[in-house]
Amino acid sequence: MAEQVRGAASPARYGLTDDRAEAQLRSLGWWGDGGPEPACIEVLTTLSRSADPDLALRGLDRLREADETGWRKLAEGLREDPSLRGRLIGVFGTSSALADFLVGCPHEWRRLARDKGTKKERYVDILLRSVQDAGTTLTHGAAEQALRMAYRGVLLEIAAADLGHLVESGLERPSYTEITDKLTALAEAALTTGLAVAHAELKVTDPDTARLAVIAMGKCGGHELNYVSDVDVVFVGEGDLPLATRLASTVMRVVGKACFEVDAALRPEGKAGALVRTLEGHTAYYRKWARTWEFQALLKARPVAGDPELGRQYAEMVDSLVWTAAERENFVADVQQMRRRVEKHVPSELADRELKLGRGGLRDVEFAVQLLQLVHGRADPELRSPSTMEALNALGARGYVGRADAAELEISYEFLRTVEHRLQLRRLRRTHLFPDHHETAELRVLARAIGIKAERGRSEGEVLVADFRRHAQRIRRLHEKLFYRPLLQSVASVPSEALRLTTKQAATRLAALGYAAPDGALQHIKALTAGVSRRASIQHTLLPVLLDLLADTPDPDGGLLAYRKVSEALEDTPWYLRVLRDEGAVVERLACLLGTARLVPDLLVRAPEVLQLLGDPAALAGREPEEVAKSLRAAVRRQPGLKAAVAAARSLRRHEMLRVAAADLLGLLDVRAVCEALSTVWVAVLQGALAAALRKRTAETGTAPAKIAVIGMGRLGGAELGYGSDADVLFVCEANDGAGDEEAVRFALIVAKTVQEMLGAPSADPPLHVDADLRPEGRGGPLVRTLDSYRAYYARWSQVWEAQALLRARFVAGDEELGTRFLAMVDPIRYPDQGLDPARVREVRRMKARVQDERMPKGADPTLHTKLGRGGLADVEWTVQLLQLRHAHAVPELRTTSTPAALAVLAESGYVDAEDAASLTEAWLLATHVRNASMLVRGKAVDQVPSSGRPLAAVARIMGYGEETDPGEFLDFYRRTTRRAHAIVERVFYED
Repeated sequence: MAEQVRGAASPARYGLTDDRAEAQLRSLGWWGDGGPEPACIEVLTTLSRSADPDLALRGLDRLREADETGWRKLAEGLREDPSLRGRLIGVFGTSSALADFLVGCPHEWRRLARDKGTKKERYVDILLRSVQDAGTTLTHGAAEQALRMAYRGVLLEIAAADLGHLVESGLERPSYTEITDKLTALAEAALTTGLAVAHAELKVTDPDTARLAVIAMGKCGGHELNYVSDVDVVFVGEGDLPLATRLASTVMRVVGKACFEVDAALRPEGKAGALVRTLEGHTAYYRKWARTWEFQALLKARPVAGDPELGRQYAEMVDSLVWTAAERENFVADVQQMRRRVEKHVPSELADRELKLGRGGLRDVEFAVQLLQLVHGRADPELRSPSTMEALNALGARGYVGRADAAELEISYEFLRTVEHRLQLRRLRRTHLFPDHHETAELRVLARAIGIKAERGRSEGEVLVADFRRHAQRIRRLHEKLFYRPLLQSVASVPSEALRLTTKQAATRLAALGYAAPDGALQHIKALTAGVSRRASIQHTLLPVLLDLLADTPDPDGGLLAYRKVSEALEDTPWYLRVLRDEGAVVERLACLLGTARLVPDLLVRAPEVLQLLGDPAALAGREPEEVAKSLRAAVRRQPGLKAAVAAARSLRRHEMLRVAAADLLGLLDVRAVCEALSTVWVAVLQGALAAALRKRTAETGTAPAKIAVIGMGRLGGAELGYGSDADVLFVCEANDGAGDEEAVRFALIVAKTVQEMLGAPSADPPLHVDADLRPEGRGGPLVRTLDSYRAYYARWSQVWEAQALLRARFVAGDEELGTRFLAMVDPIRYPDQGLDPARVREVRRMKARVQDERMPKGADPTLHTKLGRGGLADVEWTVQLLQLRHAHAVPELRTTSTPAALAVLAESGYVDAEDAASLTEAWLLATHVRNASMLVRGKAVDQVPSSGRPLAAVARIMGYGEETDPGEFLDFYRRTTRRAHAIVERVFYED
């Protein structure tokens, strides 16, 4: 059996490609004439799993040569102890620098027999003992050399614990944070030891003579050091400052030569400033002179060595300053600008490979996390951790960052830090540069050192490159999402006291902001932030900003109440608060809508998906009406029955009405576009409901004896509907082959009533009233007539008001061919060949006067009534329609159902002066806009312009009058515009 094993293997089988491999294996006693020694196969298997088997084997052979005696014991340990085998081979296969250290100090391999854990006290004891053993005089040369060897020995332990599991499956895999904790603890121990050496070298026997505290900054302060890092520090001294400065300089020199560079450039005034300052000196500088980036750096400040009381006092001072830094002017913009400056310093040819500073690099994560901490940590102590990973977890747990975003950032950050660690371990050099994609051998070794395996025809290196790019892209995407989040600037501008929302402070601030009922507002705030849930935490973040935004609206109290209603209604909608938190524009626009229009919250709780469109103005306002209608008809057509079809039509109309209303309130749609959109969706609802009713009735009777057409009248026919408009219609039918008129009418009547009843059923939405009162004989006449019946009626009984009403008639639903024939049939009636004779003109004028007198509400201000008031909708429309009746026979272009379009033709054809037509159009559009605005503000259809109070302020704001403008200016403008239009109507409507 042993012979078969030997014959079946060669060094290449174990990943060894060096020509010297077999000779080295023989010298180690692991290879015989026939192949591997059976007792050593497990060792060779572990060797094959190492990042670079050739490097590992070469290091082991050098270690044997350095200590032949000790090798025999080590060789036995490698065969029998998987823990030792995994740790030692893991190190030798990854780090040539640590292999050199072991060859120079062969006995140090005994450190790897077991994992000794992370204890700063143990590390301090090891390092201090090493320098004390170097000699009683502690001359700096001997001390530095001793410290260097002890430091490398502990670093070897940490690396072995980090790498062993990759080559020996039975070993526990340490987490990323466990390794960084160990590296940080080792650095702290080195600083403590360096300070002890400095005291001995300068013969300082009484530490109180020159008290010195070493404050860790950067990665050391955050417990997240690399294998090779500069350690950023700040020195605080008391007492003999010159002596304290010499102590600090000695610490920097000793530790710098033995372990790592100690960088004090983050101190006040940088390298130009004093190396050591008193606590008072630090405090005075930070309060008066510090720049934004310095507070960002202080986020990680932590005492790690020296005088503990002085360190504690410094930490308390820093804490009081750091967590108010976000209130500084332009704080968020300064941090963002700093990140852009750092990024620009990366050479363009290296930007895609720079792990630390490049796009999608470690700094992207760190800057985003620190900015979020500094802004939100003012009111939430849970975020006040110097560790990037801990802070990221807290941001996710507390709701400031989405759980998925936090988890993805954590995974990608850990991946890049692991890559950085492995790159640095190779030669123990400070590097953050990912290998070029052409360096296949180096990529392969790096991938194996991370634990990446080949997959699906891709080598380890190719998988590593793909993973690196994927993580970098993810980090950049999330960095831009979080770091440039508009909400950050809004939160930062809120004073810290206001963020805490305590009863006394909040009530005073709410009153100052303009809330009429601060106590009621406080009840809403308490209800929204009650408890310790993630939802409450997010609301706690949003509300200070939202309160400010609502204060700028016409009705802050109503807006806050509406926000509470919406939030409670959507509390189980998983994305609701996430959208508000992540999309600053959504919060701003939602506040504008809720504090202005009562109709919006009622619609929003039943069409919450529109909220997501608020962040994208193009999506909110950019849908073509015909595209909307097409999708609505398709959705209704897919429903299995009439009730489902009508429910779907209602739902889609609600969605579209809210979308249009939001775009209207935000100034993204003009009044013509609003009317067109609302009219188109109403038509689509009618089409869908009619088709569903026809299917249902046909299924019940087994036949369809009639075809039906719906003719739009009034504002529906003119495509000029508002938010509260009814749908004025006529129902026309015609018998299909084999059916009589009586049967056709019966069938069509049931269908028409079904449409009216189903659409007009009570609902929380604005009503869907299908009004057929403009039919022949009005309410007393039949709801449905055949085409021939309409023809007979209009030929014999038609009155001038019916001809006027038919000017707006257009086909909207049902059988298009029948609708087209109906319109052709009524054309001679609405466009009489010789126009109107004088008697009928007088009749129209008398009718207008009678309507004006009878329908104007009692007590209404005729200068502010949008429909029947002077220069209002009726004034302009009656004038246009009279001119159409008189002249459309001669001017085919006047045969339009649109009021503004007809005015344009009247001006072109000379029937109305161009300036008069422009004034009438302006008045009509203004009245339409104000009518729509009043509906949005009050939540119900109204024709009277508000004359005072918050409704007036809200309508004025919608009409473009800013917060600083007196709403009375809007009233003056409305009256002035309609007064001018009324004068024109008086002249044009009544001229001979």
